[in-house]
Amino acid sequence: MRGPSPLKFFHKGLSPTPPSPSPTHLNHLLNTAIQTRSLKHATQIHTQIIIKNYTSLPFLFNNLINLYAKCGCLNQALLLFSITHHHFKTIVTWTSLITHLSHFNMHLQALSLFNQMRCSGPYPNQFTFSSILSASAATMMVLHGQQLHSLIHKHGFDANIFVGTALVDMYAKCADMHSAVRVFDQMPERNLVSWNSMIVGFFHNNLYDRAVGVFKDVLREKTVIPNEVSVSSVLSACANMGGLNFGRQVHGVVVKFGLVPLTYVMNSLMDMYFKCRFFDEGVKLFQCVGDRDVVTWNVLVMGFVQNDKFEEACNYFWVMRREGILPDEASFSTVLHSSASLAALHQGTAIHDQIIKLGYVKNMCILGSLITMYAKCGSLVDAYQVFEGIEDHNVISWTAMISAYQLHGCANQVIELFEHMLSEGIEPSHVTFVCVLSACSHTGRVEEGLAHFNSMKKIHDMNPGPEHYACMVDLLGRAGWLDEAKRFIESMPMKPTPSVWGALLGACRKYGNLKMGREAAERLFEMEPYNPGNYVLLANMCTRSGRLEEANEVRRLMGVNGVRKEPGCSWIDVKNMTFVFTAHDRSHSSSDEIYKMLEKLEKLVKKKGYVAETEFVTNHLEENEEEQGLWYHSEKLALAFGLLTLPIDSPIRIKKNLRTCGHCHTVMKLASKIFDREIIVRDINRFHRFADGFCSCGDYW
Repeated sequence: MRGPSPLKFFHKGLSPTPPSPSPTHLNHLLNTAIQTRSLKHATQIHTQIIIKNYTSLPFLFNNLINLYAKCGCLNQALLLFSITHHHFKTIVTWTSLITHLSHFNMHLQALSLFNQMRCSGPYPNQFTFSSILSASAATMMVLHGQQLHSLIHKHGFDANIFVGTALVDMYAKCADMHSAVRVFDQMPERNLVSWNSMIVGFFHNNLYDRAVGVFKDVLREKTVIPNEVSVSSVLSACANMGGLNFGRQVHGVVVKFGLVPLTYVMNSLMDMYFKCRFFDEGVKLFQCVGDRDVVTWNVLVMGFVQNDKFEEACNYFWVMRREGILPDEASFSTVLHSSASLAALHQGTAIHDQIIKLGYVKNMCILGSLITMYAKCGSLVDAYQVFEGIEDHNVISWTAMISAYQLHGCANQVIELFEHMLSEGIEPSHVTFVCVLSACSHTGRVEEGLAHFNSMKKIHDMNPGPEHYACMVDLLGRAGWLDEAKRFIESMPMKPTPSVWGALLGACRKYGNLKMGREAAERLFEMEPYNPGNYVLLANMCTRSGRLEEANEVRRLMGVNGVRKEPGCSWIDVKNMTFVFTAHDRSHSSSDEIYKMLEKLEKLVKKKGYVAETEFVTNHLEENEEEQGLWYHSEKLALAFGLLTLPIDSPIRIKKNLRTCGHCHTVMKLASKIFDREIIVRDINRFHRFADGFCSCGDYW
């Protein structure tokens, strides 16, 4: 029969006369309490150690500190350590406490304690160095690691396999892969952890081909066999570099070494196939996973998102919930992104309910995604309500709200909120500056935009990226400073991206500079030969300049390259159903009523003195070139349907896959005034909120 628990004698009433505990017995109790992690037992044993005057015994002292740390009471462990005479503190004591500090993410305190230890006398051993290197790696300050490396050399632990591996890991996490490789090459002995540190290090430093190379070396090594860390890391590298062929070979390795049952490995395999656009294979793997955790579901839902299957992503999120799996931060962020991409407000609000129900209302990452979702679904009011409800803002929440205003064309609010953010001492991100520069561009604030652009490097120590240069070219171009925009491109420290040349081409179209526009378009034809928008812009510019033969030549070039103009379509949600319209669409069962409403709308706007701007027929090749064809654009059909079916006090939300034309923009403004309705249109660039005859973009889009 099993005897009573050694801890039972500390419970009141179990023994009227407990025996006097010996040091060995107390140590046994400490080891048992460490397994149960009972703070109550820790304090009882500590009391007995004090009563019996055993505090000078190192093995009891070390175990007691370890017990407090295991119970989550690190402050109590530190207090005990601080009040104990240094003569009783062995290297085991110091190393144990340094390790616990590192595990509790108190890395700077661990480094400080290590320095105290060096001043007190005990020499560090290989375990001490392994532990402190882990803390140093977490700080990502390579100088600390270099100093420790020198100390390791001084104490003669260079050849130790565990210390060497910890050094490799430290340098990798500090983004110094050159030093990591040097240490690894000098190691006289390596184990699988050493090899894995190199693979993981190259992966986290975005050197995916090097990670693949090290994995190949592992396969050639006879002394090590790859494990789940090895294959998962190299699969992630393959996923990020689009290395489907080698990823499939790694799949064979997974089967060969019997790693298929490991969910962690299967998740990495699924992720690799999804990111490499081998979608069906990823779904098959998901179906083969027996024990699906939340990560497995997240990989599946993200796979749908990565392959632009947003509706399926939302559907499988709800399947996951019905399976009883609790979503985490990644789940909510992914499905909110899907809802935003669909502009499905009803879907987003249902997910918001889940966020509240499961207690994620203070998660800043999810709240940022929630703000973005409401903004992209056209509800700026709901986005601001979420933002206003956040108690402690960070750069994520500020940027999400700034981006929401920018998306809706509210440039003045973007600038105001940005200045407010700076006054709160929050450092902006790269995304924040994209929104601010875009807002300056859409309000003609050239000088202010230049000042913000220059502040990135001078004040915020941030190098502008291609997207910031594109914003600046757009800013100068929209203001009519075409020559300055061209010179700005020529002065860029990097090769101009398609977005940079696209901004210049758009400005040339606006101001009719065909010569410069042709040059920009030719660059774009080289960089993205299958983008129809560039051909259409140049062809329209030629037509408006009377160069019809050149316009026809551009269109012939589209045909030669196999480029087809994307047909325009708009969609609107009514009673949780989505209705899609194309130009001149008569497929809807209510087409007669829709066209009658359009006729009524045409008469009403003409009474307001509006004359059709037929130039917009030419700018949008999918529309009929007759004036009447302007009235049958897809967004106008959706508007007519919304006027017929939605309640009078309900906003009309329309989405379009192309940029809305000037004619539709003007008609939407007049319709909002005539029918006293709020009309929200999301085109490919931004939102337009029409109310009382005005648009949120200020007619500058």
